[in-house]
Amino acid sequence: MRLDKILTLTGLTRSQARKAISAGLAQVAGQPVRDAAFQARPEEVTLDGAPMALPGEVTLMLHKPAGVLTATEDRRLPTVLDFVPDFLKNRGFGPVGRLDRDVTGLVLLTTDGQLAHRLISPRRRVEKVYLAQVEGRPLEAELEILRRGGVAFSDFVSLPAGAELTEEGLLRLTLTEGKYHEVKRLCAHIGHPVRSLKRLSIGGVGLDPALAEGQCRPLTAEEEARLRAVAGL
Repeated sequence: MRLDKILTLTGLTRSQARKAISAGLAQVAGQPVRDAAFQARPEEVTLDGAPMALPGEVTLMLHKPAGVLTATEDRRLPTVLDFVPDFLKNRGFGPVGRLDRDVTGLVLLTTDGQLAHRLISPRRRVEKVYLAQVEGRPLEAELEILRRGGVAFSDFVSLPAGAELTEEGLLRLTLTEGKYHEVKRLCAHIGHPVRSLKRLSIGGVGLDPALAEGQCRPLTAEEEARLRAVAGL
């Protein structure tokens, strides 16, 4: 089958497929091929180093930079969808949950609405891990407040959270809910406001350390399976 035809099976238009091929993003048996008419088998083809997502849902991990909105569109500011490769933009990606504009780290972008819904559902209590640089150095007694849970805010009462200091003096937090500004509010509650914040993982899928800010890639089969298990799919 022609290489450009194989790529259209992923949902790309013929024009997008040819653009990806000419950019050297299509590989056959591990070797870049820039000829759209090249004859290949779909199982031999990878796209930008990852196995092709043939018909079905696709999930990407993005290393979100600061200053970017976790939204599908905005007239003034960049959004997470601006970092999706052009040849995948027509797949209908949406973010799984949100990160504040100033927060960096892992954002999942998926075409699978059911997966997204389950991962953000409060009932699922999907773990999310954050690394926070805070003012001062929290005492063990202050961390225990976060671990016990029960901190009452105007709109919710916190659940128990994992809380520990890393060797670098950063605060590592593991939460199972996604309340508005939750990490920042919890840290402020114990007297240590957040200076910078990064999300490291969602549902056991960690941010790839090889991804620079602004880069994204498809999930591996193992990562996809882990997320779907967490979501009960």
